[in-house]
Amino acid sequence: MPPDLRFRVTTAFQRRVNPLLRRLPLQTVLETRGRVSGLPRRTPVGGRRVGDSFWLVSEFGERSQYVRNIMADPRVRVRIRGRWHEGTAHLLPDDDPTARLRRLPRINSLGVRALGTDLLTVRVDLTG
Repeated sequence: MPPDLRFRVTTAFQRRVNPLLRRLPLQTVLETRGRVSGLPRRTPVGGRRVGDSFWLVSEFGERSQYVRNIMADPRVRVRIRGRWHEGTAHLLPDDDPTARLRRLPRINSLGVRALGTDLLTVRVDLTG
């Protein structure tokens, strides 16, 4: 499937499924601030906490809306196992996202690898 079509199909699917997933109490959720509206935007994500950092890989890099929001304001919150943590997100274009995915939860990593077209590692330094 061509990358642009894969992006459109995946985002159309996510628009329908994400509102349901983010309501699940144990689903990991990344909250950013809308770069135009300033309103909280919540996105279900897969990733893993390692010490005081939370790691994830965006399947569409800078095309992902939450990545664009991070670029405008890196202050975020992450809900991990039902508890909210504040933090600062960092985009890591020099990190190897494929290698990073091997260290993250398997089910999400398979989806990101299968659907992703422009992988980008994101690290959130947790403060609370």
